[in-house]
Amino acid sequence: MKSITRPKLLEEIDRQLEGFDRVYIAGCGTCTTMTRTGGREEVLRMREHLQELGKLVTGWIVIPTACDEMTEVAIRENNGAIQNASCILIMSCALGVHKMSSYIEKPAFPALDTLFIGVEDGPGRYQEVCAQCGQCVLGDTAGICPVTACHKGLLNGPCGGTNDGMCEVDREKECAWTLIYQRLKAQGRLGYMRKLYGPRDYNVEPRPRMTRIV
Repeated sequence: MKSITRPKLLEEIDRQLEGFDRVYIAGCGTCTTMTRTGGREEVLRMREHLQELGKLVTGWIVIPTACDEMTEVAIRENNGAIQNASCILIMSCALGVHKMSSYIEKPAFPALDTLFIGVEDGPGRYQEVCAQCGQCVLGDTAGICPVTACHKGLLNGPCGGTNDGMCEVDREKECAWTLIYQRLKAQGRLGYMRKLYGPRDYNVEPRPRMTRIV
């Protein structure tokens, strides 16, 4: 499982950093290194960009895993350079930004947009498989989540736009409900295709979500 991110436009990053002349850059050695959005090479390119803008980069680091306890350790070990900065630019997923912000009393800005949690289904190819909606229907849909696999998020499918097993929204993508049909047929459970779901209950997943393990 990886947090899938994409870089923000440099114009947006520059706007965020207006008025901040000393910047510390932090990347992540796990997810954003794998997706090439916040590893060592990307951090060094960002440093070069900020220096071209006339900003002082007080230091940089690629934290092994920016969303766990390693963050606090890394901050403690690099406290001097961090304190010398007027803000932190973080090249990790949103969870890493949240984690660093909880330890540093300085403005923290994300350099990336977090898209989804994905699994690798091919070399360098990641796919969202779960929206963590709190209303799992995988038992009825043969382990394929229609909320994430279907472009329209249909719980009752397929729609009228599927053609030869392909999605009308993205002709390069197989129709999720065709895949569900084929897997249910192979399992001898086609009767599940007739099950009708009512509107989703969004009260099941109020935000912000929280749980406590006892």
